[in-house]
Amino acid sequence: MDASLTLYLLVALIAVALLFDFLNGLHDAANSIATIVSTRVLRPQYAVFWAAFFNFIAFIFFGLHVATTVGTGIITPDIVDDRVIFGALMGAIVWNVVTWLGGIPSSSSHALIGGLLGAGVAKAGLSSVVFSGVTKTTLAIFLSPLVGFILALLLVLLVSWICYRLSPFAVDGAFRGLQFVSASLYSLGHGGNDAQKTMGIIAVLLYSHGQLEGGFHVPFWVVIACQAAMALGTLFGGWRIVHTMGSKITRLSPMQGFCAETGGAITLFMATGLGIPVSTTHTITGAIVGVGAARRVSAVRWNIARGILVAWIVTMPAAALIGAAFYWMSGVFG
Repeated sequence: MDASLTLYLLVALIAVALLFDFLNGLHDAANSIATIVSTRVLRPQYAVFWAAFFNFIAFIFFGLHVATTVGTGIITPDIVDDRVIFGALMGAIVWNVVTWLGGIPSSSSHALIGGLLGAGVAKAGLSSVVFSGVTKTTLAIFLSPLVGFILALLLVLLVSWICYRLSPFAVDGAFRGLQFVSASLYSLGHGGNDAQKTMGIIAVLLYSHGQLEGGFHVPFWVVIACQAAMALGTLFGGWRIVHTMGSKITRLSPMQGFCAETGGAITLFMATGLGIPVSTTHTITGAIVGVGAARRVSAVRWNIARGILVAWIVTMPAAALIGAAFYWMSGVFG
């Protein structure tokens, strides 16, 4: 292939990856701001700026372990080419758009993992799969919402015990201020985990083109570009999903919003430190269900939660099928 055409394809695929990152921020903006909007601590137009800022600066606080997992720990880097990356990104993008239009809080993270697996298997079969990384990621589908649920539930019980002598008005006022802190932490965790997935995709693409000297790593310009794309997507928000996350699952007070965001943030910080690409959607949903269940089991609209669970289960195989289809189509038209 002509060198100039190869460069053109590389730039085009990087642009598609950044488009996915933008849609990730758009799709998952609700994860960062649903609770602070639903408790009326911040108006939506201010909340998205708040979340976008902390999404962008997340790279200052976290290493790049998640990017390395996505780049080398899902499919073997040696089989990656332009068609595999194109299939992976299109699988994730198409599924994100479908679920965003339906107001379904599915996982952008697992859509990308599914797309990558689908395109990789379409090219090289099951031998392309790094099963240790896939197992770790699949376990996180179930563990991240469970951990978020438990932490948020325990935080509600602890805070209720600490504040039981205070009037509801005083508690409400105090946690309205504290929600700014918890929302900031959750947005940091969101930016730290989610933006790194696209960093891993771009880095392995550069690696497959022989553009990385000294082995696989994530160049700093890739870090900045991905954080900026996600922050920009967050600015545009995802209001359909905000409504589902912030009010349909359960009604939240500022204290409950603080506990949900803090429990979710702790979960994301731990996962990012371990290099596990978890779903911020799964995590905050588990935390919101946890604070609702702490009040009473009937406070949670379990039919909504069940619908979200179905979307979680379907996301990876659906994105994998779409990713494989785009891989094959790119061969026909390429």
